[in-house]
Amino acid sequence: MPATSVFEYALMRVVPRIERGESVNAGVVLLCRQHGFLEARLRLDPGRLRALDPTLDLELLEAQLAHIPVICAGGAAAGPIGALPHYERFRWLTAPRSTIIQPSPVHTGLCTDPRATLERIFARSVGA
Repeated sequence: MPATSVFEYALMRVVPRIERGESVNAGVVLLCRQHGFLEARLRLDPGRLRALDPTLDLELLEAQLAHIPVICAGGAAAGPIGALPHYERFRWLTAPRSTIIQPSPVHTGLCTDPRATLERIFARSVGA
């Protein structure tokens, strides 16, 4: 039986109108330090977002969200933050913000396969 490892994750939420506080889950970022794993899965639901704010610039939002997997991967493409260890990049991504893209509180659990766990949380929280 594979060994279990601790993982941490946060949902990435889109809050189109900060003053209203309404949000749509747009992705999941998952860290498993024991496996050296940091990845994100993202998907926008344009219909739900347009229901909250018909004027939302979806192209700009997608461009901003596209930075999350790049930061997870690290390296030069992620800029200076890409040089940080994966767990510090996770902390940076999940730091509280008051912008249109906001992370949920960080949650923890145990897993044997971080990628499968990411996919399961994504399907449950964002949708396939």
